[in-house]
Amino acid sequence: MRKLELLGCLALIASCASGQWLNYPAPRIPRLPDGKPNLAAPAPKTADGKPDLSGVWTINRRQYSAYMANGLKPGDVQPWAEALTKERQENLGKDSPSDIHCLPFGPRFNFSLNFLKIIQTPALIVILSEDLTYRQIFLDGRDLPADPNPDFMGYSVGHWEGDTLVVATAGYNERTWLDYAGHPHTEALRTIERFHRNDFGHLELIETFDDPKAFTRPWTVKADGNLTSDSDLLEYVCNENNKDIAHLVGKASDPKGVAVEVSAEMLAKYAGVYAGTVNGLPIRLEILPSGRELWFSRDGGAKQLLAALSNTKFVTPPGAQLEFIEEGGEVVALQFYAVGIEERLPRVREGR
Repeated sequence: MRKLELLGCLALIASCASGQWLNYPAPRIPRLPDGKPNLAAPAPKTADGKPDLSGVWTINRRQYSAYMANGLKPGDVQPWAEALTKERQENLGKDSPSDIHCLPFGPRFNFSLNFLKIIQTPALIVILSEDLTYRQIFLDGRDLPADPNPDFMGYSVGHWEGDTLVVATAGYNERTWLDYAGHPHTEALRTIERFHRNDFGHLELIETFDDPKAFTRPWTVKADGNLTSDSDLLEYVCNENNKDIAHLVGKASDPKGVAVEVSAEMLAKYAGVYAGTVNGLPIRLEILPSGRELWFSRDGGAKQLLAALSNTKFVTPPGAQLEFIEEGGEVVALQFYAVGIEERLPRVREGR
């Protein structure tokens, strides 16, 4: 089963470091006087004067890993796609082709939880992922295929607009989800990506999704990339030891076979902001009671309804669990549970 929030090989770094070049000083990286990489140095250029995007990058995906369609409003999703999304959430995402069944991520390749390695030449850019998938972006002037044979990664062509690489992709198949929440897409999906290397250590990514058969309008997401210097990819094979599928049972609406109702007074105690990190990535959850319902928003994204497992424990649509922690009669933290994850998110006090 895929790493829902893991960055990869964390528990094994000590044992595999010497064989994976995790601390190998790259000769072309600018250095500070103490020998550390100067990530604020100017972005490098290729021989033809274009920005060089080459390197190993981590993409700060935050809200998009769970909800790629963050920011869409009611009515922006076609009725059939909205119904299918809710059905997948009801089934706790156990049919996810990528996260559970190890198929390629497809359109959300940039927002997976794997490190990405960009290799740039004048006519072709290749992006490698730790899960052994890859993309080819052709810069040789060719057009997108008129009648492509749909595949997981689609077909990509790019061009430069000043210092920004603009990539158009089409020809995706329909076999992947756009996010953990289960938003679907069709073969009509097209994406436009804009890559801009701000300086040596930082990359800006802006991606627009346009699928008129599943959504009523295009939408755009933005993310930052950080260079992973003096390191390289670690091989990650999702299906190498996939033993979880048989245990993924139940539904979001009936996780224990009984309905749990929580009083409005109890829910009101949980209102507020809880923030911390999950496997090194920042996360901010805002809890929003509304009568007998409890909603949450992750990193300022769209509100999502929580289902109650008990008076203190709730489940998100993708299947992560949240448990409110009290000390001395006061709610002080939120415990976040997902596959392979257990993190405590302290409650943020007003004025902090």
